[in-house]
Order: sequence, then structure tokens, then C-alpha cells
Amino acid sequence: MKATAKANTNIALIKYWGKRDENLFLPMNSSISITLDKFYTITTVEFKEKLDSDIFILNKNIESNSERDKVSRFLDRIRKRTGTNLHAEIISENKVPTAAGFASSASGFAALAAAASKSLNLDLDKKDISILARQGSGSASRSIYGGFVEWQKGIQKDGQDSFAKPLLSEKDWNISILSVVVASKEKNVSSREGMKRTIETSPFYSGWLSTVEKDLVMVREAINAQDFERLGEVVEGNALKMHATMLGAEPPVLYWQSGTMEVIHYIQSLRLSGIPVYLTIDAGPNVKVLCLPTDEKRIYESLLSLPSVKEVITCHPGEGITYL
Repeated sequence: MKATAKANTNIALIKYWGKRDENLFLPMNSSISITLDKFYTITTVEFKEKLDSDIFILNKNIESNSERDKVSRFLDRIRKRTGTNLHAEIISENKVPTAAGFASSASGFAALAAAASKSLNLDLDKKDISILARQGSGSASRSIYGGFVEWQKGIQKDGQDSFAKPLLSEKDWNISILSVVVASKEKNVSSREGMKRTIETSPFYSGWLSTVEKDLVMVREAINAQDFERLGEVVEGNALKMHATMLGAEPPVLYWQSGTMEVIHYIQSLRLSGIPVYLTIDAGPNVKVLCLPTDEKRIYESLLSLPSVKEVITCHPGEGITYL
């Protein structure tokens, strides 16, 4: 009763910001992402007869009770489904640089969902694994597939219609994603708290919900047509709009730092010079830059010359879950 799965992390192009159900991780809006090729989690799950509790080992270290309990609560969903009361040993190797603004929870829970369900011989298709992974981390639902992926918000209360689906394979359109690191400190406000505060207090949040559906349509069309400039325009606008809703919260949620603003202005100046380059920013200070592979090297080198930039990490579209 043992299985190993690998899942890559992803970045959101059209953001998900806000939950309609905190327990089931059901989003207020649908979102679109790219699964990345460079950063991943490999997880082995083995259910054993002699264990009195779950054991969670991450990067060769036994995790704290609080971290183990998160994993145990997630495995309880699978135990309930299969009728087993066995505990598991979970050994996970995480190759996701969280200081660069990549969410390790996406690849982590995607790999855990795939490995745990397979180890108990649950015959789940990718849609079902996406539904399962979502209940550990919303963005994990998207890491089940490679390339360009949409997580549908759904409308059912039980979340059975809230899952990811592939839009375009990683092999069909190669673009470059540069993660620009300007800060590595832990942020003061978690994404979960930032979402909750924004929904409850920001007068701009209703505007976000009323326009995000249009953004989704335009990005789907851009991906289908492989229209990079159209994709970049909508993606950049969507990210800035999400952060604007946070600034309207009480108290305001501001993830940007001075280095964030330097990179934003620099990318916009590159675009004015005729280079097709765009940006997106998650709930943190670091910037993700989207460009074409033909422009990747010169943009990479020029970003490193900025005083506030500590590191630039290059990624491309990557594959979905695999079993090892």
C-alpha cells in the first residue's frame, strides 16, 4: 500500500482571490494558470498496519505536530472514502523556493492527493484527483495538469463541480516565466487572511468579481490563438486589479515593497521600447515576468542589473502529475 507521485507548482495568470467556502476551498471566481517545469514536490505515501498516527517527513526532517495534523486531516478525507483506519508514513521532497514567491502548497497537495489515493488503490481520474487536491490547497487543483489550466469555480455546495481542466498542453506553446526575487522575508499578512479581509471590508471587491469573468474569456481566447501580447495585457491588468482590491481593505493589505515598484516600472519601460514583456504578482512582493523565449536572455540579464533584484529564476510550461 505504497505509491509515489510528483507534481509541479504553478502560477496563476487569472487570479483566484477569495473563497466562498473555507473548509472545501471553493473559490469566488474561476482562475487560469501555467504549470511550471522547474519546481516540484515528490511525495511517497505508505499506509502501514503498525502505525498509531501519521508520520510526516519533509526534506528529511520530521515535521511539527501542526504540519502533520494538516496532512492527517487531508488523509482523513481519503480514509473516510475508502473505509480504512490505517495511518500512513508520508515522505516528501519539496523543490519549491517559497522565498521566490512560488506556492509549495500547490505541488505539495497535488502530489499528496495523487500518491495517497493510488496507494489505497482508489481508481481516480484526473478530474477526481483535482477535486481531492483542492481540499488541501485551492491552487493544487491546477497542478494536476500540465501547461495552461483553468480551475472552474463551480456552483454546487459540495464542490463536486469545482475542479481544474486543461486548456493547452505544455508542449503546444512555450513561453518564458521569469521569477524576479526582490524580497525573501516572510510576509506580514498570509494569503488566507488577505483574502478574508478583502472580501469582508474592501469596497473594490465587487468590482473585481464583476470584471474577472471578462478577463477569463479574453485569456482563454488568447491561449487558444497563442496571442502572447493579448495574453500579457489581460494577465498584467488582472494582477494589478487584484492588488487594488487589497488596498481598499480595512486595514489595507499591501504586499509590494520598493523593489516591486522598481520592477513594475522597468517592465513597463521595456514594453514602451518595443519588447513584448508583461508581469504578474501574487500575494507577495516578488514579480513574475512573462516574455517570449527569443527575448528571455536579454530580459533576464537586464533584470539582474536592477539594484533591488536579488535573483531571477527562469521557468517554462511544465507537465502535470506523474507517478514514479
